[in-house]
Amino acid sequence: MRRFAARIDAATPPERDRAVDALRAFAILGVVLGHWLVTAIVVDSGSIHVVSPLQHLPAFTPVSWVFQTLAVFFLVGGQVATKSWASAQARGTGYPAWLRARLTRLFRPVLAVLAVWTVTATALLLAGVSFGTVEALVKLVLSPMWFLLVFAALTAATPLVSKLHPLWPLAVVLHVDLIRFALGGPSWLGWLNLPAGWLVPYCLGAMWAREGLRGRMTPWVLLVGGVAATALLITQAGYPASMVGVPGGKISNLNPPTLAAVTFGLAQCGLALLLLGPLGRLLARPAAWAAVALVNLSAMTIFLWHQTSMIAVTALGLLAGEPLLGLHTRPDDLSWILARLAWLPVFATALTVCWLAFRHHEQGRARSRTIRVAGSAGSERLQPVHLRS
Repeated sequence: MRRFAARIDAATPPERDRAVDALRAFAILGVVLGHWLVTAIVVDSGSIHVVSPLQHLPAFTPVSWVFQTLAVFFLVGGQVATKSWASAQARGTGYPAWLRARLTRLFRPVLAVLAVWTVTATALLLAGVSFGTVEALVKLVLSPMWFLLVFAALTAATPLVSKLHPLWPLAVVLHVDLIRFALGGPSWLGWLNLPAGWLVPYCLGAMWAREGLRGRMTPWVLLVGGVAATALLITQAGYPASMVGVPGGKISNLNPPTLAAVTFGLAQCGLALLLLGPLGRLLARPAAWAAVALVNLSAMTIFLWHQTSMIAVTALGLLAGEPLLGLHTRPDDLSWILARLAWLPVFATALTVCWLAFRHHEQGRARSRTIRVAGSAGSERLQPVHLRS
């Protein structure tokens, strides 16, 4: 393993910003762990329904502060896309070719998920499973993909928005929320915040790429200001404390994004920028960098299959003959949380199986063989490592 990590380290271009890759990996893994912790598939009278422990355990709300990391993903996405577009212009690459290259890796693995779940849903219905159960499972798998559509739209708009100051979309979110909540405006108006809300960290990332965040105080202003604004919105303006949607709640901070979600995201972005230095020093170690590099090579595969992995473990658990704590039971007490934590390694194992089966849809079959350890008696054969932004 040391030789494996050293080979990845040696194959990495010296100019690559490893800390940026680490932020992206943390953002993806944060979403995965968050979904596994706040999603419960309850089996009741032969049917299933999806509930959240946040409905029954308000003290569990801080988990949404830790694992709702989409703002960091959009921050890194804006930075990387802006640099990539500038590089494409320098090489003379046209916009269509650049956009096609950016979106191919994003959406190619989606086709595999859609194909597998089309077959699975059809088979379940033919086997007599209720439509409501199949609908709940399919929705659980597909609903997290909404952010890919938003991310793709912002990526396509990079040449237009890369020089847009984040305060402009932030002002849109502020005015939309004022009209919705203070003036009694229509609820559909909130969907304007779907692009505007995520455009805030995306434009912040573009500003970062243009070296517009060079001041030492900027990350601290984002962190402290974002925390203070979010706290005021929650305690004084009636915004929910959870940074993810809670079934049955009157307001969701995420669907569509609210001002509280955006200010919380700014705080996350500030913290991410403050961590760049420590992360850079940590990732100088080959073992740490190898772990981050491997996650980034399969980031979309991990994201797209994590809910399927949880569903697979839940379905196999039914073979026990009775509901298993933390897997099939209602999430309404501390014992469920402790049991769910114990199930996380099992979910991760199932996700590893999915990764082995479907990673080539993201990396390409040729690239999926670029990292390989083989041979016997300790011999090693390792092909060159290819890393992409």
